[in-house]
Amino acid sequence: MASHAKIENGIVTTVIVTMDSDEDTFADRMLAETGEQWVRTSYNTLGGIHANGKTPIRKNYAGIGYVYDSIRDAFIPPQCHKEATVNELTCQWDCDNDDHKPKVL
Repeated sequence: MASHAKIENGIVTTVIVTMDSDEDTFADRMLAETGEQWVRTSYNTLGGIHANGKTPIRKNYAGIGYVYDSIRDAFIPPQCHKEATVNELTCQWDCDNDDHKPKVL
């Protein structure tokens, strides 16, 4: 099984689990049959690291509202605030604003 994200105007609108383990099978079929863009994503990938030591796929698991950056071939989560910048290694947001950092209990 694999997960795929539907991309509309560069934004993830749907994420589903498919039976196609080959990345291109589902995406190519959907493009040919419906004209829709689908891109494989991995539930085990976060910040460019695969949790099981395998090859990470597109930096981050796609979520609805994420941007698919075709130049970086990466999913980027929504920006936490306007001052945040994208970390090129993780494709996550670097945040210097203390109001947006996790609180330690």
